[in-house]
Amino acid sequence: MACTSAAPTYPQPCYGASMNNKNVGVIGLGAMGLGIARSLLRSGFNVHACDVRETVTQQFASEGGVACSSPVQMAAACDVIITVVVNAEQTETVLFGEHGAVAVAALRPGSLVIGCATVAPTYAVDLGQRLINAGLLYLDAPISGGAAKAAAGEMTMMTSGPAEAYAKADDVLTGMAGKVYRLGDAHGLGSKVKIINQLLAGVHIAAAAEAMALGLREGVEADALYEVITHSAGNSWMFENRVPHILKADYTPLSAVDIFVKDLGLVLDTARASKFPLPLSATAHQMFMQASSAGFGREDDSAVIKIFPGIELPTAKTETE
Repeated sequence: MACTSAAPTYPQPCYGASMNNKNVGVIGLGAMGLGIARSLLRSGFNVHACDVRETVTQQFASEGGVACSSPVQMAAACDVIITVVVNAEQTETVLFGEHGAVAVAALRPGSLVIGCATVAPTYAVDLGQRLINAGLLYLDAPISGGAAKAAAGEMTMMTSGPAEAYAKADDVLTGMAGKVYRLGDAHGLGSKVKIINQLLAGVHIAAAAEAMALGLREGVEADALYEVITHSAGNSWMFENRVPHILKADYTPLSAVDIFVKDLGLVLDTARASKFPLPLSATAHQMFMQASSAGFGREDDSAVIKIFPGIELPTAKTETE
């Protein structure tokens, strides 16, 4: 059964799966986190999970995982915790909040936190030091690849941290990712590479939307344009991956517009600190900001195409079409 209670006393153990294998906790069962948890489960780990949505944790428990109602309960059972949340604010909550994994010293000394959120490099450095001061290990480990690769255990991780953290994380990283890049022993290096990746991802999505918008305005058939571009020099991974969402008129968020409002904001903040110009990033950021302010912030990031005037977007096809 799950670790749930109307008025729980912390810390409490989690209940569900067998405790015979190594206990690993995953905080956050969104598009990426759920895939990570399932990949670790397939790899033989005893995976504990918690999420603000109880229905998601209960579903994971039915698949053989262990449902926990709070990070602090999870921390009582695990010595490796993976945070797969959206931003620094959520990271603070799940680690240092009222029922956070670190706040009440639930994590045993020497335990490891693997932080997968996209955060400012300066925050990653500060977080690493705070965890060290608490007697814990930290791996700065943002992720990329999307929900499908997370579910297949084939995502990419951009990691940095001390040798002791890697020693404790090695089998866990192997179970959850296809490529693990070790970028150095200093916290923040992983986050620097991730925001550079997000610079490119955000600009590519914005450029893909602009290209499709121009094609639609000029009367080019949308499916034909997609077919040609994906077999031509103008193609990009983001064009090939995101434009089908536009063609299907399916803006169900796998990665939302507001994610790139945040991530490109981190890119610009980092560059601003050293007075480094990023004209393309700034323009893409404004495009996502415009889409968000128009009410599309929680839609798929491909919805940035909706900011362009005078175009007729594809509509959802019926089964008979």
